[in-house]
Amino acid sequence: MRRVPPGAPILTADAMRAAEAAALGSGISQAELMARAGMGVAREVHRHVQGRAVLVLAGPGNNGGDAYVAARLLSQWGHDVMVAALGEAREGAAAEARHAWRGPVVALADAPPRAVLVDGVFGTGLTRAIEPSVASILERLRAAARFCVAIDLPSGIDSDHGVPTGHVLRADVTAALGALKPSHLLGVGASCSGHVSLVDLRIAVSDRWTTLARPQSLRPERTAHKFTRGLALVVGGAMAGAARLSAAAALRGGAGYVVLAGTDVAIAPLDAIVSRQIAQASDLEAFLSERPVDALCIGPGLGRDERAQDLLVAAIDSEVRLLIDGDALSLLGENASARLSNRSAPTVLTPHGGEFDRMFGTGAGSKIDRTLAAARRCGAIVVHKGPDTVIAHPDGRVVVSAAAPMSLATAGAGDVLAGLVAGRLATGGNVWAAVAEGAWLHGRAAELAGAGLVADDLIAHSAEAMQEVW
Repeated sequence: MRRVPPGAPILTADAMRAAEAAALGSGISQAELMARAGMGVAREVHRHVQGRAVLVLAGPGNNGGDAYVAARLLSQWGHDVMVAALGEAREGAAAEARHAWRGPVVALADAPPRAVLVDGVFGTGLTRAIEPSVASILERLRAAARFCVAIDLPSGIDSDHGVPTGHVLRADVTAALGALKPSHLLGVGASCSGHVSLVDLRIAVSDRWTTLARPQSLRPERTAHKFTRGLALVVGGAMAGAARLSAAAALRGGAGYVVLAGTDVAIAPLDAIVSRQIAQASDLEAFLSERPVDALCIGPGLGRDERAQDLLVAAIDSEVRLLIDGDALSLLGENASARLSNRSAPTVLTPHGGEFDRMFGTGAGSKIDRTLAAARRCGAIVVHKGPDTVIAHPDGRVVVSAAAPMSLATAGAGDVLAGLVAGRLATGGNVWAAVAEGAWLHGRAAELAGAGLVADDLIAHSAEAMQEVW
């Protein structure tokens, strides 16, 4: 499984440049920033590849300057280091770093293969494809190397969108400078970045976008009882298995009392879950008026008939924290923004990629950009699921979960996520935190379940995940 630092800031290329400019304006020199970056890279290389010959690839810009600093430090620490340069270092700090390097330098075209590569050719500013002649050299060197560490980004990856500009120098480890970039977490960029570590440049960066972090203690108050921990209502339909998964997950997620409602709920997944027959919208309205429901999850196994549509309307019209998943997302379709934007209570949508595209279109921009735009349009928190799950708040906050196991690609995993988030929502805490907590429990349960998991395993292991943050 990929390693991504939890709770790390995420900045676009423009935002990172602005943060660096602010640091320079405060009196920090470019040379000092480069020294900090090079030190972080050198430590990462030293940690992984002691005793192997190192080839440092240096481009002409600041990324190359970082590479020269790293090369000098690695040489001082006893490594056999050679630098292969793509052109001469430009003026300023990068040129100073080049002049401070006293070891061997060869032209990139003449570089011999070595066991370890340090990729400092291109950084976050790359917007075009690598020239074919350069790409062929990089491909030759990468094929011969046993390990590759990228400085900030693997060469050939666009910083913000997770897409390649052409040939990509795939890394085993990427040392992200100052903050993670969207491409460390999204699409092809994520798969080419390998394990990602964060090099702290000790400059101020925004924390509006972060990676998913381990929650603080989820232990309820000592005086809590089942109703103060919250009542979660899961509304399903004819395909009752999906709703049962969600209901069981809601209980494991922290709700004190869970009701499974639908047309076929005779067999609840756990004896602790209460079944309730809800055949039509008026039944749901009556239940909501009778009981203090703290969170309502609608959609898993709901169906897409007229009854389901009426139930969804009743759920949207309620003043309860609402999570919409599965069939209910399909029923919303392109009307999601119009139907949800005026809702007074918090709303959470949990679409997978296909559902998201049907609701909001394919559009331009990165997955983060598109998810954030959708959240703002409909006034809801959007959990855009996938191997690079993006959680976006209408106010601009974003959390990205990009380290969950591939084993989550299994039927019913989304139903479990919906239930875990609903369970956290029912506890009455901060809505944004509840969504992130549910996502963390889901990913951690998958890690604990291991390879070959099925959705039921996630429910069983979510209790172990909860114990870790109890």
